[in-house]
Amino acid sequence: MADFTLVIGNKNYSSWSLRGWLMAKIAGIEFDEIVVPLDRPETLATIRKHSPSGRVPVLLHRGLAVWESLAIAEYLNDLKPEVGLWPPSAAARAHARAISCEMHAGFMDLRNNMPMNIRASFPGKGMTPGVRADIERITGLWRDCRKRFAGAFQKDDGFLFGTFGAADAMFAPVVTRFKTYSVTLDSDADAYCTAVLGHPAMKEWIDAAAHEPWLIDAYELK
Repeated sequence: MADFTLVIGNKNYSSWSLRGWLMAKIAGIEFDEIVVPLDRPETLATIRKHSPSGRVPVLLHRGLAVWESLAIAEYLNDLKPEVGLWPPSAAARAHARAISCEMHAGFMDLRNNMPMNIRASFPGKGMTPGVRADIERITGLWRDCRKRFAGAFQKDDGFLFGTFGAADAMFAPVVTRFKTYSVTLDSDADAYCTAVLGHPAMKEWIDAAAHEPWLIDAYELK
């Protein structure tokens, strides 16, 4: 039994679970998974056995429950600062946290109209003026990060701050949405999405999502 346990929802649909799971993967911890199928009569009661908020993800460690993806990132960063969840410089860390918080709090048009569904292909669906504005803001954030921080540190793998970190984990579900809904992107944003989808942890998650048995009708757009 691992020292950590991560409670998550369906890998095909749960964007917040993906974020927390990627944080754990970046940190390099060994952890057990508890997958709670979402949108079922027993879902809330099952999650509340582990998470006081009744939401996923929640990281369990030595009697401590850490819920919310950004809190998980900060806890793991405290435990394993050497793994680079956040960038090495104070200025870059501040910027990474700012855009991560913006992702955490915003972009509701995109979330509501293009729900995460990794297995699906819904080209052209869900696009509204509000969604388009969210996409422009998100891709603008990505371009700005790459312009300011590409090559600024020892290693640059094409991610927002060079190597795959917490900020990339926060935007990873957006990348899957862009693929599901065949969103047209500029070359810089497209290159970033390719880098994210090619990361080994993302490949592992996407493969697991493809083999899940559960369907949630609300996310299966007709």
